[in-house]
Amino acid sequence: MPSVKPEPAAAPPAAGPLEKVKGQPQQLRGMKDILPADQPYWDAVRQAVERLAVGAGFARIETPVLEAASLFNRTVGQETDIVEKEMYTFLDRGGDKVALRPENTAGVARAYLEHGMVSWPQPVKLWYLGSFFRHDRPQAGRYRQFWQFGFEVLGDGHPVIDAMLIYLAVTVYRSFQVPVEIQINSLGDKNCRPAYLRLLGEYFRTRKNSLCEDCKRRLQKNPLRILDCKVPDCHTVSQDAPQIVDHLCQACKDHFVHVLEYLGELEIPYNLNPRVVRGLDYYTRTVWQVVEEGALETGGQSDLGGGGRYDDLLEQLGNRQVPAAGFASGVERLIIKMRERQFAPKVESPDVFLAQLGEPARKKCLKLYDVLRSIELKVVEAFSKDGLKPQLEVANRLGVKYALIVGQKEIMDDTILIRDMENGIQEVVDFKKVVPEIQKRLARVAAAPTDGRSKAAPAEQGSSSGGES
Repeated sequence: MPSVKPEPAAAPPAAGPLEKVKGQPQQLRGMKDILPADQPYWDAVRQAVERLAVGAGFARIETPVLEAASLFNRTVGQETDIVEKEMYTFLDRGGDKVALRPENTAGVARAYLEHGMVSWPQPVKLWYLGSFFRHDRPQAGRYRQFWQFGFEVLGDGHPVIDAMLIYLAVTVYRSFQVPVEIQINSLGDKNCRPAYLRLLGEYFRTRKNSLCEDCKRRLQKNPLRILDCKVPDCHTVSQDAPQIVDHLCQACKDHFVHVLEYLGELEIPYNLNPRVVRGLDYYTRTVWQVVEEGALETGGQSDLGGGGRYDDLLEQLGNRQVPAAGFASGVERLIIKMRERQFAPKVESPDVFLAQLGEPARKKCLKLYDVLRSIELKVVEAFSKDGLKPQLEVANRLGVKYALIVGQKEIMDDTILIRDMENGIQEVVDFKKVVPEIQKRLARVAAAPTDGRSKAAPAEQGSSSGGES
């Protein structure tokens, strides 16, 4: 039969008069605004992850938010909750079925093959930080648009790679004073896992009536998924299920033992946990979850991130086997833990505030603003304000080190006032010398011990040299 080309998606209706919408617009359920007050935490995470990645020899990769839906169907797994229930898929205007990315390992693997990275020196070490989408039940730290950072190593099957990835994940959390431990397991490979899956299926078939409807379906397709079920009855049934670590082939057993030995050398606490199977089908051999230390015992939000080895994934995408491993961690969950532990991210204050009194002063300050920015000083202003007091209130709120003030008298004398915002002392300086002078003062501040800075009270309206114009 001839192939049938899908009908293109219907065009949207022609725009008509603007409709009146009742009520104030609100963000969609499961979505979250990241407000200015939250940004210092996000900046701290971005900077820490990038610093760690660059120092460990990882290069950044950014994959598209939209991918072909088939990419995730083939790799993540048709029977996983992500593909069955959570993935955002739709037909685009060309009739192609696309998906908002629910995770990034599949996208990184696709990019590795598509751009010929298999011919690069191996292993290829990549990292990313971006947003992902799952139609999940919103709860604390879990949103339908969520952010993750991740590290992937492609082209090396040595067990030390697994241990080093775990080390990098733990290092991120420790840098924010969040103590974590590793829940770790092995899923074997295509040589030993099939026999285990048959044994596991036999175990659950004798207890089928106690399983939830989803797990009854999983029993027919992938009984390993039952171990990951959060329904209490299924959790109870799986407590006595056969453990895969007792059925590993010698190669998988040796690999796993080496990973644990390396973790011991790195002094990373871990627990062997046969229930860690991860929610994606592409994992082989080592899998792990990063959890807050002691959270499992207290029943708190424990799963902060996780990863594993996926040696067969690239072969599934049409290439020869390429060993690979990686992990991803949730940014929102990390920030929740940072706040719980009262971790205060460092916020750098601007260097200089430009204050002006009158239109001629405003114009002169605009030019000075451009000059100061060109030498990479952090300069802020409130050019739309007229009074000196409201401008210096802004400067105090921002925690600037120095305010540069131009009033009517300064315009006439071609000078500028430098005000030390810590002690309120002001000094008149030749306008032509303000740049080297402010650079010298900032260098002196940078070299001084940091013991906190008090803020001067806002000046009364009017500069000491000329008042407001």
